[in-house]
Amino acid sequence: MTGGAEPARSVSGVQEEWVLLSYRVPREPSTPRITVWRKLKRLGVAQIGDGLVGLPADARTREHLEWVAQEVHEAGGSATVWLAHHADPAQEHELARTMAAARAAEYEAVLGQAQEAHGLDDDQRLRAMGKLRAELRRIHRRDYFPPPQRQAAEAAVDALHPDRTSEDSA
Repeated sequence: MTGGAEPARSVSGVQEEWVLLSYRVPREPSTPRITVWRKLKRLGVAQIGDGLVGLPADARTREHLEWVAQEVHEAGGSATVWLAHHADPAQEHELARTMAAARAAEYEAVLGQAQEAHGLDDDQRLRAMGKLRAELRRIHRRDYFPPPQRQAAEAAVDALHPDRTSEDSA
């Protein structure tokens, strides 16, 4: 599958620049705060500190965090987008490993669901395959440091196609 967060980076590779969002959203009403939190989660940000999140820098991630900052301002909060370099490569590697581990858990969940769907009839399996492919696309969009579980999840979802399962059982 293609169409993930670009460019894919190795967990061991050093990212030259990160885009950071420092933000504060008023506690009440809670709806804007929850909306911001959900958007950040969908983007797959690394939680660096209280009110400080980061992503590997590229034009797309910078634009996403600038949009979130604008929403924070519209909700009566404060937000600033920064471009930064990690001073300590070991801390940067740990941040990348944390992000990869979060995606690995999501891929493992998809893998488990695909394995459960393998025993369904063809129609149900096709529906499950469509839903799981959509979930894989959502995960790919926030997968900046692809873990090994990505390929296993993709293969398990592809194996749900009736043509593939009938070949497997022959």
